[in-house]
Amino acid sequence: MKEIAYIFDVDGTLTPSREQIHSHMLEYMYEFAADHEVFLVSGSDYAKTVEQLGEEFMMDSVQLSYNCSGNSVWELGKEIRSSSWKLPGAGRNHLMDLLHTSKCPTKTGNHLEVRPGAVNFSTVGRNATYEQRQEYIEFDKATGERQMIMDSFNTYFGPALNCIATNGGETGIDITQVGYDKRQILSDFDDYTVYFFGDKCQPGGNDYPLAQAISERYNNAEDRVHPVKNWQDTLMKLKILTEPD
Repeated sequence: MKEIAYIFDVDGTLTPSREQIHSHMLEYMYEFAADHEVFLVSGSDYAKTVEQLGEEFMMDSVQLSYNCSGNSVWELGKEIRSSSWKLPGAGRNHLMDLLHTSKCPTKTGNHLEVRPGAVNFSTVGRNATYEQRQEYIEFDKATGERQMIMDSFNTYFGPALNCIATNGGETGIDITQVGYDKRQILSDFDDYTVYFFGDKCQPGGNDYPLAQAISERYNNAEDRVHPVKNWQDTLMKLKILTEPD
């Protein structure tokens, strides 16, 4: 009988976006991980994941942490695999041109963050405060800016550079090589039955490739992929899935 793996996105799934995990959720996840195998897959780097979930939880309760969409893999605080891919200059220049023409009301700096095997792009910038992030979220809802940026990048540079831009978090865009998004981690789980929780499982979201790959593996079984709205929704659906009536 195969072991069971519970794979979780982090931002918007276990935590509020870019924020630390709520104490109630952390307490539950400690208890859950004591009896279940927990894996993480995040678009963020490992340092950010530790900041959100805490070093103790990462060391004691997480089997593997797949960071940068699976391009940087960590076990017990040590990186065991890492991609050397970097976004070519033409793609970087296009993103900076889009930043220059963006009508985003506030630009805070750190707009292009280079990660192992990935790039995160944000017109508001990763230096934004919580209030500035909320302002951008409303701006993006009104203008559809991120979707326009993704469409532009994928149209003009995706095929040429063999990479793809997807929706990452609430304010950013993740860019990886084609096939080196979150779906790549599934090859590590051939001996597992997998359940996945993510808040960006819709087309264009950075959880979508993995969600689709899992659905295809299990012939679209509804209980293998759990799209969630926030950490509270994750908690509710996890209890429904794993706790007896």
